[in-house]
Amino acid sequence: MGEKKNEIQPIEKPEESREVAPQMSLPQVLQYAIQKDVGVEHLEKMMELQERYEANEAKKAYHMAMAQFKANPPKINKDAHVNYKSQKTGQVTDYKHATLANVTDAINTALSKHGLSSSWIQDQNNGNIAITCKITHIMGHSESTTLAAAPDASGGKNSIQAVGSTVTYLQRYTLLSLTGLATQEQDDDGIDSEAEYITDDQIERINLLIEKTESDLSLFLSFMKVDRLDKIFVSDYRKAISVLTISSPVQAKEKQS
Repeated sequence: MGEKKNEIQPIEKPEESREVAPQMSLPQVLQYAIQKDVGVEHLEKMMELQERYEANEAKKAYHMAMAQFKANPPKINKDAHVNYKSQKTGQVTDYKHATLANVTDAINTALSKHGLSSSWIQDQNNGNIAITCKITHIMGHSESTTLAAAPDASGGKNSIQAVGSTVTYLQRYTLLSLTGLATQEQDDDGIDSEAEYITDDQIERINLLIEKTESDLSLFLSFMKVDRLDKIFVSDYRKAISVLTISSPVQAKEKQS
């Protein structure tokens, strides 16, 4: 008897024409369901999966667009100069900041290049103003952040101006916060371009503390070894807050006079 030889059986290859079906849109899912006479329960599951897929793709597109935006962020210069004298203490407030128009023009122009846009929602509750900034991608995904504060009555503002000032302030900083950007002071010779100074909101906090504690501004500036508040280094911010919130020569001199 002849022995049977072991023969190697060829492995079946998948058909060349077999391809993974492309992801369908919701209208295409509905059309497919109608053609295949899919049951309602199965159709709901298909639509749920499709919606989750599209939401995930939109989220990925958003983060990719934001990464591209941050790779080449716009420069936002401080284009406004604030200078006023307190009616209560006589102290002079002087600092620079980026206007809302400057911030939004620069950021929105850059965002639009990547299919992104920004918007705000305003709310008032218990005397506080809350501003929510939302950035949305053309594929539908959006992310937001909210800041709240009381109306800004500094500088002799009336009630309407106080609300408007706070709204503008919060719109500016929610947009900067959500995009991860910061303003920079415009300088002519670039000497100070590498220095890191305190932010506008930190300047305003110091101003509020100076008014609240009735501290001597000139003595405070001398103590901090600067000629303007916006020249205080970030590394010295804690020291600035501490000297205004504890009993100090800055407050003592004002109280003795």
